[in-house]
Amino acid sequence: MAAHSQGTEFDLSWISKIQVNQPAVLRRAQQIQARRTVKKEWQAAWLLKAVTFIDLTTLSGDDTFSNIQRLCYKAKYPIREDLLKALNMHDKGITTAAVCVYPARVCDAVKALKAVGCNIPVASVATGFPAGQTHLKTRLEEIRLAVEDGASEIDVVINRSLVLTGQWEGSNFIKTSTGKETVNATFPVAIVMLRAIRDFFWKTGNKVGFKPAGGIRSAKDSLAWLSLIKEELGDEWLKPELFRIGASSLLTDIERQIYHHVTGRYAAYHDLPMS
Repeated sequence: MAAHSQGTEFDLSWISKIQVNQPAVLRRAQQIQARRTVKKEWQAAWLLKAVTFIDLTTLSGDDTFSNIQRLCYKAKYPIREDLLKALNMHDKGITTAAVCVYPARVCDAVKALKAVGCNIPVASVATGFPAGQTHLKTRLEEIRLAVEDGASEIDVVINRSLVLTGQWEGSNFIKTSTGKETVNATFPVAIVMLRAIRDFFWKTGNKVGFKPAGGIRSAKDSLAWLSLIKEELGDEWLKPELFRIGASSLLTDIERQIYHHVTGRYAAYHDLPMS
């Protein structure tokens, strides 16, 4: 997470002196998860806000043009039009923040988004996702090809051996995990990362973005994440330029909760088909 201004090398020695108070972090994480994060009457508005932070993701070995097409349509129209009309939000242009796909599917995503008249970014995982254990030359080529195909954001898998040996790399966004691990986005880890972002901002004036990814499936979880960002970093981080949620099934639950908010009943499976 190192960065330096032009011409001056930034002193990173303070990083090696950081210590984490684990019991305090765990207490803070439990507090966030235990309480109702948003009052009931404000929940629909906050859930719609959560939608705008989602990197709607498909990273499956059997991805094809047709499911990328459906994903992109869902990114453009994340919530059913009649539900948005009931909330008087149908004309606000609510979309997800981006779609996220494998490098080989970037062309498909660019084409599908263009077809539905949607100008959100295409993000791509690259650099030997998810392990990152490929040659540097291959990793760089993968980024180049993804950008060439139209990706405007790259989720880079860092070289974890460098991190483990304290050789910090520069970044304008940090992500909890690839989403492909046994354990992915957890609140204790997020708290440590968010406080590192805050310390880094205080010391350098540079704002680093944050993206939790993996295992975020419920609307309730998404509200807890928004609440955590707001409390730890403030409202200025609650925008897609500095905060994203990497998720695939989360949007389905958010739409179900909005359906319930509007109609007073829960949707049947066929009422809200996913992408």
